[in-house]
Amino acid sequence: MRFLPVGPHTVLIELPDLAATLALHDALVADPVGGIAEIIPAARTLMIRTAQDVPVDAALAQQIAQRRQTAAVARVEAAAEPVEVPVVYGGEDLADVAQHMGLSVAEVIAAHQAAIWQVAFCGFAPGFAYLSGNDPRFNLPRRATPRSRIPAGAVALAAEFSGIYPKDSPGGWQLIGTTDLLMWDLARDPPALLQPGMRVRFVKAGGEVGPRHMARSTPCPQAPAAGAVAAGSPPSPALTVISTPFPLLFQDEGRIGQAGQGVSVSGAMDLPALRRANRAVGNPANAAALEITLGPVRLRADAPITLALTGAATVRIPGQQIAAGSAFCLDPGDLMTIDPPKAGMRSYLALRGGYAVAPVLGSCATDMLAFVGPAPVASGAVLEAAKRPACAVGMAEHQPALPRPGDLVELPVTLGPRTDWFSPDLVQLFLTQHWLVTPQSSRVGIRLQGDQPLLRGDARELPSEGTEYGAIQVPHSGQPVLFLADHPLTGGYPVIATLHPSALALAGQIPPGARIRFTALAPFAPFTLAELT
Repeated sequence: MRFLPVGPHTVLIELPDLAATLALHDALVADPVGGIAEIIPAARTLMIRTAQDVPVDAALAQQIAQRRQTAAVARVEAAAEPVEVPVVYGGEDLADVAQHMGLSVAEVIAAHQAAIWQVAFCGFAPGFAYLSGNDPRFNLPRRATPRSRIPAGAVALAAEFSGIYPKDSPGGWQLIGTTDLLMWDLARDPPALLQPGMRVRFVKAGGEVGPRHMARSTPCPQAPAAGAVAAGSPPSPALTVISTPFPLLFQDEGRIGQAGQGVSVSGAMDLPALRRANRAVGNPANAAALEITLGPVRLRADAPITLALTGAATVRIPGQQIAAGSAFCLDPGDLMTIDPPKAGMRSYLALRGGYAVAPVLGSCATDMLAFVGPAPVASGAVLEAAKRPACAVGMAEHQPALPRPGDLVELPVTLGPRTDWFSPDLVQLFLTQHWLVTPQSSRVGIRLQGDQPLLRGDARELPSEGTEYGAIQVPHSGQPVLFLADHPLTGGYPVIATLHPSALALAGQIPPGARIRFTALAPFAPFTLAELT
């Protein structure tokens, strides 16, 4: 049992196998440790996040260790009756799987149906459950070359897991069949059909389906269209988007506590800028605002409104001089232009009283990887005003200087959790080399390019484990990816370091063409239980 550093409020606990991992997870759920805010289980690890006033230290580790001493090896079953998943067998890799297992195709199908499967954890995509079985013959390698598209409903195998793809997506698992059951449906509560701890049985399609697959079917709001009006609010047009080169996104502080369904936090890339914009117009600091990437964006007022723009860009209004970050008023028909910024990447447009957009899973954030939240806003969209109560308009606050293309930006990191997968020379190269921000970057992550890639010289695969916002993952190419707000919840490439939370807002404003140099706050320092005593 090792404690691997991730950040001041995050640690990755490495355990010997899946059974030990799930046993400790269940022990922590049954007997919670004070201050732990979220637990993200994976194949061999638990990622622990703590509350903002609770540090990750030896005292916390000792309490977790005490729970492990009382954890049973066998996982407590969440329900007596399994979810039955009807499958049409005949996937593209079924014959290859049979050859690898030394069985006939019919024997593979029979073994897949006879095995007892249980949801170990969720990740990769919302509703994607990693199903652990009791038949060791299903420990299969991923495909040598991943497919660019696997259809929703595909039933697949990889490592010791079976899984069902909830949506069309790329992937490298071995395909053996398909199911018509929806793994992710926002009309359900919760939307994910399979939750950690549930048992699953695969059956031949056309047979009777078990009782659990439609359980807890309380309606949950669908992802609303841009400008959708929140329940109980009458339509009130506020702004028309005349033109925008990139989709505008509603963002707030994100979704907290949805990791069990495979949903990351998402939210505004520059949270301080979002909060400044809301305070300027008298909204609660966490209200949803429009996140604008680059520009130019042209909008027209459809009613008397009060707005504020913070972050990278400035606003132009004929006949007005608008101070950066200050509130300003528009009358019906007034036009405004948000020009491409000279520095930074993202800006936030807050509307006094808020935008009338319905939350999805408790947040109005638009997650561009998981496709959860309000739809992106395109040219021609009409945005509605919620007219919620607001406080006094605030004074414009200090706007920090933002990086420009060509600038060198220093970002502090915590070395870990997988720094020891890299030689000391590669770690030194990571910390001394300047990394170019490429145009392929997005809200999912910043794709970096260095003159010398971090090539490890081996092809070891890392079992899927939780990844934190700010994780710097190194794929086989050796060119790192710095995960941002819409990053995947789990990943299989080693994370050499994790951005310090204080630098996340700055990272979200770094434009393509800038360069990054990472600075380590301390040496890589994992520890074990023996080292605590």
